[in-house]
Amino acid sequence: MKILLIQETNWIERGPHQQHHLMDRMSLRGHEIRVIDYDLLWRDKKNRPIIKKREYFGNQPKVFPEAKVELIRPAVIQLHIADYLSIVVTHKMEIKKQIEEFKPNVILSFGIMNAYIGARLAKKHGIPHIYYLIDHLHTLLPFKPGRFLAKYLESKTLKISDRVFVINRGLADYAEEMGADKEKISIIPGGVDLERYQQAIIKREEVRKKYGVKDDEILLFFMGWLYEFSGLKEVAQELVKSKSKNNIKLIIVGEGDIFEKLKKIKGNSDRIILTGKQSFESIPELLSAADICLLPAYDIPIMKNIVPIKMYEYMAAGKPVIATSLPGIMKEFGKDNGVIYVDRPEDVLEKAVELIENGGIEKEGRKARKFVEKYGWDNITDEFEGVLEEVVRGVDRI
Repeated sequence: MKILLIQETNWIERGPHQQHHLMDRMSLRGHEIRVIDYDLLWRDKKNRPIIKKREYFGNQPKVFPEAKVELIRPAVIQLHIADYLSIVVTHKMEIKKQIEEFKPNVILSFGIMNAYIGARLAKKHGIPHIYYLIDHLHTLLPFKPGRFLAKYLESKTLKISDRVFVINRGLADYAEEMGADKEKISIIPGGVDLERYQQAIIKREEVRKKYGVKDDEILLFFMGWLYEFSGLKEVAQELVKSKSKNNIKLIIVGEGDIFEKLKKIKGNSDRIILTGKQSFESIPELLSAADICLLPAYDIPIMKNIVPIKMYEYMAAGKPVIATSLPGIMKEFGKDNGVIYVDRPEDVLEKAVELIENGGIEKEGRKARKFVEKYGWDNITDEFEGVLEEVVRGVDRI
């Protein structure tokens, strides 16, 4: 099977996300993969040209070095607003080029503008199109006035796609609200490599020693992009100002919008550990050092139905998770499955203390591990491949 994947974010620089795991694994199963992406981070680059020419990156696997995933980045005008407008021209040209040359059996989209273009071109050429939702996409658009148009395009793409994939029940509800046919929606959840996280436990003492965490100290853990709404500033502030919880530390793995703010909050305190960006391969070992994992994000529209892959990774490592009461998280994990809920990021520290004092860390960690056992990547890829083959064969075509 030939799969053309389209997305409006960086394939190389971000992740690995759902699509990286699935495409690498599909490649190892003998499928041909090509990716068209968009340099979402161009604004952060100095001395950038106004017109960035098309780039062919060749093979760019993200999870398995032996996988084969070809990456193409169409030309773009690197000016505010003009960058999105240029997608209409350059991404359309590239998708048409790939339809003619690569001759994909299916087009899989993760974006907004280029996903709509891809869906229309797929329909024109008789190629099945699948829209894969892992976010409330239009709410992520940095240019707020453009969100109305983005929502319209997202809705249109949902309606004309042959199938809609979502990663959880909350997003299935969202897709239906946005106009997708309920019968066309398939839940393909996030996956996790269970064995990697189980084996990494042998590194626990080594990693804790590296970061100055003593045996009798409790280590809170967060990983991922550091968004303004992540709730980490509030957790860090509570921890730094607390004088009675000296045996608790917080390690934050990743980079992002609030990294510099977190450095200021940390100051000279040794209770906050900022590692910056770490390799995908090192994550299981870093997680092995943790006692309690965190997802303290604010309940805002962007986060309403999101279940980040990191939740499955936390739980696969056998760690309890303290999370804010986000609707998507609660729908996915329910109660008594190793996820403990709080109303606000400011409540995380007190909940952690409660978990420590009642001796519930190991008990809740076992519940978490048991819950995610069915989410092994082999199972998820089997399900993904099976539904993809149904769509390619013309089952449930619109």
